[in-house]
Amino acid sequence: MKKYIIYLFLVPMLISIFSCSEDKIDTLGAGILTGTVIEQGTNEPIENVKVTIVSSNVSVLTNATGDFVLNNVQVGEQSISAKKNGYLASFEAITMVSGGSLTLILEMSIETTNNDSPSQPELVSPDDNAIDLELSVDLSWTSTDPEEDELIFKIELRNDQDSDLLIFDDIMDETFTLTQLNYGVRYFWQVSVSDGINPEVWSTTRSFSTVDTPNHRFLFTRKISGNGIVFSGGFDSNNDPVELQLTSSSNNSWRTRKNNNTGLIAFLRSNGVETHLYSMNPDGSNIQQITNTVPVSGFDLEQIDFCWSNNGAKLLYTNFDKLYSINRDGSGLTLVYQTLDGSFISECDITVDESMIALKTNDVNGYNISVFTINMSGTILNTVLSGVNGAAGGLNFSVDNSKLLYTHDVSGYESVDQRQLDTHIFIYDFGTTTATDLSQSKPVGFLDLDPRFSPNEAEVIYTHTSNDEVSENKIQSLNIASVGTRNDLFLNANMPDWE
Repeated sequence: MKKYIIYLFLVPMLISIFSCSEDKIDTLGAGILTGTVIEQGTNEPIENVKVTIVSSNVSVLTNATGDFVLNNVQVGEQSISAKKNGYLASFEAITMVSGGSLTLILEMSIETTNNDSPSQPELVSPDDNAIDLELSVDLSWTSTDPEEDELIFKIELRNDQDSDLLIFDDIMDETFTLTQLNYGVRYFWQVSVSDGINPEVWSTTRSFSTVDTPNHRFLFTRKISGNGIVFSGGFDSNNDPVELQLTSSSNNSWRTRKNNNTGLIAFLRSNGVETHLYSMNPDGSNIQQITNTVPVSGFDLEQIDFCWSNNGAKLLYTNFDKLYSINRDGSGLTLVYQTLDGSFISECDITVDESMIALKTNDVNGYNISVFTINMSGTILNTVLSGVNGAAGGLNFSVDNSKLLYTHDVSGYESVDQRQLDTHIFIYDFGTTTATDLSQSKPVGFLDLDPRFSPNEAEVIYTHTSNDEVSENKIQSLNIASVGTRNDLFLNANMPDWE
């Protein structure tokens, strides 16, 4: 009996011993947890995140690459938390085994629940419905953010001429300058703001209108960075010059001729290796190519000139030894005249009644000049200049067909680079067959080039420059009745037109 009692006493003790031994192993077991905390959506690492074992409150901070290490993580199921201001807390459950090693990726989302949107942008300037603004307009507005988050603005710009929408984004300031606006257009603008957290907030819409296209009567060409740029010009109430750039600086454009009956300006432009005639509106819009199959060609493209018919239905232009007529829409290409000796036609002009055409021809070196007139059948009518040395050009009929402007280098100098030394402006009278020198007051060492009659023919407009070929060109006007009176009009300019 005593034997059984001993056995009964030992069994509970053994059970208790084995049970205690198993509990002790679970409590003391541990593992290593490594991991990285990243931003949800961007996967960018987040620094200084507090990573905690919830059950033991043991914590570490992530380093610059978002990494962390937790040693001695108790075995069994554990909850891991990640917390940082500006982010939603993240929790992850793991199961650690004794002596084990786990790697964990924790994603955290930006806290937006308590982040307020920035205020609606308030448009400050220009005033709503402002009018007669220049082609460069300064926009300004204000907006604030409760949390002082970094704000990014966007502008949407529309107009009443077409359906174009211009967007200017990633603006960090509360000001923005619109440039290269068009004349006579009403613009509508609106600003949005974003703090990068909340949906963007839009302002109300305002409008403003630009000034109407100025009625400039002068046209000229200016060389900028190797390209010819076409400008129109006029004068303000203080008689100071006002200029408007009509063609892009990225294109080589020159030699303008305006036709008042169509309101169009024709000009020459480089197109690859060729030169062609183009037309545009007085504000530089609606540029259209006119010539196509037969380009403008000849000796020294910068000396070549063309002309409109008075009604603007067609233009005359040159191609080496040929003179062509073409409709302003590019149709109706017609050969008008071809030289008999193969000399190049460099310039032309046509009378208002289209009864007579003036031509300037030269040889392949730019000399052996002839200036003469023909009728529409190609019959030579008048010889104005021939058998002289030196360069010539600048043809322009008077409105009554009685006179013709031209230039001639009276020095007679000829060289391979076509340098001119003493070029004068002359008016040839068809009735008396005599030429009057308008450049008697011209300073020695200077040139008068590219003359055009003023609209009332009381003056002549022309390019005035030194013969050193490097000095600045300027456009002057000269009173025909008082040839000693010269007036500077536009600086750094040549190839004038006055309509």
